[in-house]
Amino acid sequence: MANRNWIPVRGAQGTHSRQAHADMPEGTYEREISKEGFFGPAAFIHHRRPPTGWTSFEGPLRPRAFDLARLNAAEPSPWTAGKVLHNAATEVRFWKLADPMPALARNADGDQLLFVHQGEGELFCDYGRLAYTAGDYLYLPRGTMWRLKPSSPTAILMIQATNTHFGLPDKGLLGGHALFDPAMLETPVLDEAFQAHQAEAGEFRVEIKKRGEVSVVTYPYNPLDAVGWHGELAPVRLNVKDIRPIVSHRYHLPPSVHTTFLSDRFVVCTFTPRPFETDPGALKVPFFHNNDDFDEVLFYHAGDFFSRDHIEAGMMTFHPSGFTHGPHPKALKNMLTQPKPATDEYAVMIDTRDPLEVGEAAASVENPAYVDSWKTA
Repeated sequence: MANRNWIPVRGAQGTHSRQAHADMPEGTYEREISKEGFFGPAAFIHHRRPPTGWTSFEGPLRPRAFDLARLNAAEPSPWTAGKVLHNAATEVRFWKLADPMPALARNADGDQLLFVHQGEGELFCDYGRLAYTAGDYLYLPRGTMWRLKPSSPTAILMIQATNTHFGLPDKGLLGGHALFDPAMLETPVLDEAFQAHQAEAGEFRVEIKKRGEVSVVTYPYNPLDAVGWHGELAPVRLNVKDIRPIVSHRYHLPPSVHTTFLSDRFVVCTFTPRPFETDPGALKVPFFHNNDDFDEVLFYHAGDFFSRDHIEAGMMTFHPSGFTHGPHPKALKNMLTQPKPATDEYAVMIDTRDPLEVGEAAASVENPAYVDSWKTA
């Protein structure tokens, strides 16, 4: 984000709280309007009624939901998996794989994250072997040659950093070991299983994606024939259960605090189980807000998704920038009191600075009634 000299407003009118997301005037619902996601100046407006109380919502700005679990075809190549969402900065696909990949893959368009929604197996790549299981992020630097051998049917959310990189967010005052210790990042190993994979005979095809098109290079041997490597660049594995979320018992933190990976024009965040806020006046559900600068995407991996009704694992919601949203009416009833001590959900959030286009794969499994899920009975 460029440094800006924000217009220096300091104002307050009418009945309002002093602390954001806490001690709201009785009978009101808070809505945040902020710049640059949750990093810029913000205003907090108190309403008599939930600001999502629409009776109808028409036009392309409507919130959308896709049941990606209904994309049943298992594809042998990641590049034949259908696009879900995309723009010039990223490309999101949902890929199911039942058998070992018949060819190797290489992404020349950018760094790639594979989020393993279901299944387990092995990743073989230039650097060696990594075992994977559900809940794993597998980071693949641009140009890495790789292949998956699932031991059980696998479903993967693929996120591409087009023509750029993935990095880690600046953890600032929290220190470098917050959220997860870098020691938790596992790199591939050149073990006996990798050596056995190297010894496989026959022709090996490598499918290289560049500018959305696939080129095929064929070798008369397994090109994953490295005998060693060293350096500061390699694929890594991180499981969602290795993430220790930042929490506050007195303040509902914005979703940006859960940022796991950072690219130039979007972020990838991870929601994991955490205690609910316990301060009596603190908000205990996501606050209503205008997402005016970022498109917001949530992929629901596992658990009980407390702020959304009728959402199950394998679904994805898409909230284009430009409208107000927040918890569903059922969740809103627990705005200040929660029946359980902690959340029980795992989800991956993608926030993009540029508008996303809906791919054919997502459009084929859309739930058009999602926009009505904020209506009260």
